[in-house]
Formats: sequence, structure tokens, C-alpha cells
Amino acid sequence: MTTREHINEYFNGRPFVILCALALILATALSLSSGVQPLPVNSEGFFFSFKGSLIGSSPLSAAVNVLCMLATGAIMLALNKVFSFVRAMTHLFVSAFFLLQIANPSGLVSFNAGTLLALVTAMATWPLFSSYQDKHSQRSIFLIFALIAAGSMVHYSFLVLIPAFLLGFLNMGVLNLKGLLAMLFGIITPFWIVLGLGIASPSDFITPHINGIWNMTALPRMNLVLALAALTAVLGFVLVVINLLTIMNYRMQTRVYNAFFIFVLVAAVIALCIDFSDIAVFLPLLNLMVAVQISHAHTLRSSHSRRYILLLLFIVGCFAFCIANHFMP
Repeated sequence: MTTREHINEYFNGRPFVILCALALILATALSLSSGVQPLPVNSEGFFFSFKGSLIGSSPLSAAVNVLCMLATGAIMLALNKVFSFVRAMTHLFVSAFFLLQIANPSGLVSFNAGTLLALVTAMATWPLFSSYQDKHSQRSIFLIFALIAAGSMVHYSFLVLIPAFLLGFLNMGVLNLKGLLAMLFGIITPFWIVLGLGIASPSDFITPHINGIWNMTALPRMNLVLALAALTAVLGFVLVVINLLTIMNYRMQTRVYNAFFIFVLVAAVIALCIDFSDIAVFLPLLNLMVAVQISHAHTLRSSHSRRYILLLLFIVGCFAFCIANHFMP
């Protein structure tokens, strides 16, 4: 094996993902100690709202945030081990996710709905993939949409998962009449419980506030995050087009799995454009989906021995954004 092949394999391997996880922890600690502030995003859902972080204490909030990101990566690794949506032995999609998170230090220092949204998406993907061509998957459909509906009470961002998982179940070939009823009951049940137990009342209903990208105030920090989100989205779409040329030749089941990740990526980009004031919420989800495309791009082109150069540029870019955030007023 040549030196170039060793480098490419290193990026796919476990040592690199461990290194990225350590870098994520270190970047969080440095961001917290240097006074990096989270973006001014409040968690607001149909019945409940939180000012700023979901957890008040800054060190505890940052610690929970990192643990949830690490848990998201671990779930994605387990998903690939069982369902093989990336047809290669690779940990790169988790490494890339951690690196994209590092690029935005303001998203590291507090636990908000964005990290929770990415974690819930990874968790819910497991029963989705398990339901492939299983006509008796009503329980999985009910649980996933009940989870999404419950999340929407805390933050509206969870609503973006409804069309993504709806298309996902349609693609799995399981969304018959019973499945549609399970979906409807799943969406209704959390509201029924909360209202029925008196935890909330109809008067507590909060109307969604949409703040599109065209209404954003020109703040230096926000402009930097806007550039990061735009570049990440463009990178994701370019890689999707490139990767699809090969993925379309996979067996049906693998194609269906990867189609779901594309549905979520598109939904995340649309949500960012419609409600850019919640960029801190949608960006982790976008990062997770783009990370999957990065791993495909690297593993599908094994004949290109110099492909590690693109990964090196990607790593440099992520740390450049991280450093720029630290120096931005």
C-alpha cells in the first residue's frame, strides 16, 4: 500500500474520528473559556419556550451539548454498521460532522434545540431504516411522528422532519392506509396528552414567527455564520449530484436509505432560507447530512489516490472558520 493510500485509509479509520472527537471537546472548552457567545436564538414551540440555551449553566450546557454531538456520531456509526448506507468501512461521516460543528464555535458553547434536532433525527432513522418493505411498521411510524410532534412543542424546527420522514416512509414502501393513520395519531397524541393532563392549555398556543434570510440584520458574526451555512449547503448539493451517479447503481434498499438523507438535507436548506433566525438550530442537522455526502464522495472514488487533498482542504476550511469566529467581534 502506497503512502497516499495509507493517508486515505487514515481518514476513513477509527483513529481519525477519535482525533476529531477530541478536537470537538477541545474546541468547546476553548470557546467556552474565551467567552464565545451562542447566537441569540430562543427555543420556541407550540406550547413551551426557553430563553437562550435549554440548560442555564454555561459549563453544564456546553458539556451536555458535546455529549449529545458525540452520541449522534455514535448512533450514525451504529446505523452504518447495521444498514450499510455507505458501502465501505469508514468513520468519515462522523469525523466530517464533528469538523463542521467545530467550524461554528457559537454552536458549541450551549445546548440548544439544534443539537437535539440532529440527535433525534439520528435516533429516528433507525426505526425508519428497519421498516424497509415491512407492511407492519405502524408502531415505528407512530413513535417517530409522536417524537417529532413532542419536539415541536419545544421548538418549531422539528416540523421540518415531518415531510422528510413522510417521504422516507413512502420510499420504504410501508406507508399504506394503516401507516397514514399511525402517522396522524402519532402527531395528535402528544398534543392530546399535554392538553388532556392540563400541562398546557389552548391559550398557551404560540404562533410561529418566520424570519427569512432576507430580513437578517447585517451583524459580523451572523454574516460569518451565513457564509458557513451557504458554503455547507452548496457543498452538500454538489456532492449529492456527484454521488448520485454512483449511488443510483446500488441495490434498491441502499438507494432508499441514501434518498432519505437527501430529503433531510433539502428540508434543512429550505428551513434555513425560510427561518434564518434559527440558523443555530438547523445548521447541525445540515452538517450531519452533508457529512454523509462527504464520506460517500471519499469512498466512492477509491481509484483517485490524491483525494485526501480535498479532505485536507476541508479540514483547513473548518478550522479557518473556527478561528475567524474567535476573532470576530
